[in-house]
Amino acid sequence: MPEGDTIFRAARTLHRALAGQVVTRFDTAYAPLARVHDDTPITGRTVDGVESHGKHLVMRFSGDLALRTHMRMHGSWHIYRPGERWQRPRSAMRIVIETAPFVAVGFDIPDAEWVKASTLGGRDDAIARLGPDLLAPDFDADAARVRLRARGDQPIAEALLEQRVMAGIGNVFKSEILFEGGVHPRTPVSRLSDDQLATLIALAHRQLAMNVRDTPGPRGGTRRTTGRMAPGEGLWVYSRGGQPCRRCGTRIASEKQGFGARPTWWCPRCQPAPAGVEPPQANEAPGHVAGAPRRPR
Repeated sequence: MPEGDTIFRAARTLHRALAGQVVTRFDTAYAPLARVHDDTPITGRTVDGVESHGKHLVMRFSGDLALRTHMRMHGSWHIYRPGERWQRPRSAMRIVIETAPFVAVGFDIPDAEWVKASTLGGRDDAIARLGPDLLAPDFDADAARVRLRARGDQPIAEALLEQRVMAGIGNVFKSEILFEGGVHPRTPVSRLSDDQLATLIALAHRQLAMNVRDTPGPRGGTRRTTGRMAPGEGLWVYSRGGQPCRRCGTRIASEKQGFGARPTWWCPRCQPAPAGVEPPQANEAPGHVAGAPRRPR
């Protein structure tokens, strides 16, 4: 699933390509979106801008209209020149927004809706339900800490994925934040001090921010948390089950946790389990999670 940094970069690219341009063609595979286009055409409207809200991407149009999309596991937005061949099959197309200089194509996007731009986030909609956005200019770390503390005895690895706590963290950053913070993923939130929570929030903010820097060249889009530029050395623990810890050499452990049984990786020495926290069972052997990706995403 694309995480907050990926959506931020996608929104930035779409904004640069489309903002200020007039829509010359709109197409969609979704009847609810097409119905709005039939009643109040999207063609002829100007793209006012594109922005991210956690893992949601919002495209604003003139006439107080906005398109909110969520990529879920496999969705993505591509930018092409008019007439350029798409890199994905047409069967994967869900939304097309064409302007004179560029065409934006949304592939395999499962969650899309039209909303009034002026009310977006103002009521109990998908944006309003989000916690503080880690990549927003006005990110409120104190509000995030209050929301995180409210998770009580929930394991910290699961709490970090709650978008109502903080918006933008996914499975990669979850494991990387906990490693840098030296916190075992099964630790209940209630067992962590306010200073520890503040440290994890600061790490989350720093890690996401460093991965949306407008860096030129081929490495600009490669996710990194270690600060190392060599290929294959960008992440501390994510998807490195069974490999040596980059700090102490201990074999990286992994297990599935929480809703959806999402895998978590950690170093048993750098992130020791606190007293009373049960270690993984034998069938949760460190170093392997069935079906987990073997390369950083």
